[in-house]
Amino acid sequence: MKKIISFFLVIFLTFFTVNPVDADDIRLYAKSAILMEVETEEIMYGKSEKVFMQNASTTKIMTCIYILNHCNINDWAKVSSNAASQPRVRLGVHAGEKYRVKDMLYGMMLESFNDCAVVLAEYAAGSVENFSKKINREATKMGAKSTHFVTPNGLDASNAEGAHGTTAYDLAIIMSKCIKNQSFLNITRKESYSFQDSSGKREFTCVNHNALLRSMDGVISGKTGYTSKAGYCYVGAVEKDGIKMIVVVLGSGWPPHKSYKWSDVKSLINYGTSQYEYRNVKPDISKIRKIPVNHGTKKYVSVRLSEDEVKLFLRKKDKIEISCKIIPSIDAPIKKGDVIGKIQYNKNKKCVHETMIISRENIAGKDYWWYFGELLKDFMI
Repeated sequence: MKKIISFFLVIFLTFFTVNPVDADDIRLYAKSAILMEVETEEIMYGKSEKVFMQNASTTKIMTCIYILNHCNINDWAKVSSNAASQPRVRLGVHAGEKYRVKDMLYGMMLESFNDCAVVLAEYAAGSVENFSKKINREATKMGAKSTHFVTPNGLDASNAEGAHGTTAYDLAIIMSKCIKNQSFLNITRKESYSFQDSSGKREFTCVNHNALLRSMDGVISGKTGYTSKAGYCYVGAVEKDGIKMIVVVLGSGWPPHKSYKWSDVKSLINYGTSQYEYRNVKPDISKIRKIPVNHGTKKYVSVRLSEDEVKLFLRKKDKIEISCKIIPSIDAPIKKGDVIGKIQYNKNKKCVHETMIISRENIAGKDYWWYFGELLKDFMI
């Protein structure tokens, strides 16, 4: 009996065990990670990418983009006692002081100052609680549906709805939207920035802590993070070998392993460029240049493609199968621009792109007046 049970257990494991790592995969320190192509949002690599995790100061990319989209960055924001009492890392603002919204954004994104984030949250929504509701709604609109932010700075916290956190996938979606905002890029790419409070008595200089800006070519933007629960985290955007990618690592080591996250990021980027490419595909439609027309003033309608060549993002080992879906003939009348069929580009039996087959011309139907005209022609002959 034991042998029979063991036999069926082997069969079960053979057919139903899911192996998350294939032969050409990579090893990471991170507990959760994702590599995503920006335009298609295709997941190039994922490791527990939809598992809810603490994400530390990477939260600040959401705070930043919300402020840029909804607030006047030249306004003055007043510091509350709550903002002034935030734990390290902090700028050291004092209750009652006023700072430009823009300056607080630089302090938050370059040095990851927790007090700057709270100043911005209270300026935008009156309280941290109200601001959290706003950025959670904003994240959902972006497509980040598993995100629950309790704080604007990413410090570990909980409320009635649960703990502060998100997923690597959601952070990639958020970051893909952030890098389309030029002001966001201007802030997060700045090497250093100086500013004063409204009185002019206090002056500060912030230095960018995103080490990849100085150590890797093609870095577009990024934000680091760390808490005791989240571990070392990073979310960023990189363009290498013509591929624009979002990279996220969460729980990538704990002290003293501060450099693990950089090792993970570089491994992911190298993996992406070695495994993926953009490929131009041009279908041959010579056999369908003319489609028979039923009851039309012309026997055939000439056609064209909505795009002669398509650019697909693929794994280098992917094979594309092209199929044509078109009716053998079409009834008149036909208008120029009418869709007659489509070309499908299939990867692993799944359609990844479609190109429309379109009429090049107008063709009228054979109605009463057409037949009457033909009769007149016969009499005239």
